Amino acid sequence: MRGEKPNVRELALSNGMSYPSDVELVMMILGSGTQRMPIEFLAEKVLAVIERTNPPTLVGELLKIEGIGSTKALAIAAALELGRRLNRKPHAFLNNPVDVVPFVQHYAMQQVEHFICVSMNGAREIVNIHVAGVGAGNVACIRPTEIFCDPIKHHASAVVLCHNHPSGICAPSSRDIATTESLVEAAGLLGIVVLDHIILTRSGYFSFLEHDLLPIPQ
Repeated sequence: MRGEKPNVRELALSNGMSYPSDVELVMMILGSGTQRMPIEFLAEKVLAVIERTNPPTLVGELLKIEGIGSTKALAIAAALELGRRLNRKPHAFLNNPVDVVPFVQHYAMQQVEHFICVSMNGAREIVNIHVAGVGAGNVACIRPTEIFCDPIKHHASAVVLCHNHPSGICAPSSRDIATTESLVEAAGLLGIVVLDHIILTRSGYFSFLEHDLLPIPQ
């Protein structure tokens, strides 16, 4: 309950690091709040920024939050960067597009749609994971420039597109199918191969490729 002194560290010590919620993990990084911004509220604001912001602009966005100075902002960014580096597996070859699911499955927990572009090199190694859009119904509104600017920046030869369905329904909508067709076409013009489009839910995923719904670029 809010207003009670959090006991997050003790719970993590006794139950393991998988026990705390996302907000509680942020609380552990922050250490303390301010008189005007209790740590529970501060952690919620920080987590909201993390979920909608990509790494290059994260520190700047965190500094806009009341109660977050450069020390806390850098501590959060450093923790996230370390996690990315340790989970990047730079020499791991992904045999199938759905092998990216463990890297993006946490987006299935979000209550709004996140559209993610996973950039890959010619050896089918992940070079970057980019959140291209956040918001209800963003798949229908997403623009190719918002998606493919990151693969171009990282000289990617292929991508796996992903988005979550907060409703929990894995099956693609007609908008999902139409959007995928347009994005595959746009990628082809850029010389980028769309390996799959994966819909994420808490209970699983839906692969356009596995269901023969991934269009072949003309």
